[in-house]
Amino acid sequence: QVQLVESGGGLVQAGGSLRLSCAASGRTFSSYTMAWFRQAPGKEREFVARIEWGSALPYYADSVKGRFTISRDNARNTMYLQMNSLKFEDTAVYYCASRPSLTIGTMPALYTYWGQGTQVTVSS
Repeated sequence: QVQLVESGGGLVQAGGSLRLSCAASGRTFSSYTMAWFRQAPGKEREFVARIEWGSALPYYADSVKGRFTISRDNARNTMYLQMNSLKFEDTAVYYCASRPSLTIGTMPALYTYWGQGTQVTVSS
């Protein structure tokens, strides 16, 4: 059973930065796809970024491209999301997700395992 635990959320002013972490346990993740999603109040969960664990190949939603960076640390089994130039519209609960195979899809239904989420609030 894969377990994902997010941390690093908080309150930040617009233009500021935060780094989210997702600690993964329960498997070896070399063939996994890991991703970040977010969900704002009253909105559907949306894709933010994903990374192929083995190759570290990233992919971003257009809304965060150039501002967010996804990465992973093999030794620590941890994925990160560095968020810079934060905007009010980035406010949401951010979720870490994984699936035990590669995918180019961005739909939440493609991901098998989920963390509990961490709140990110950007004040304008």
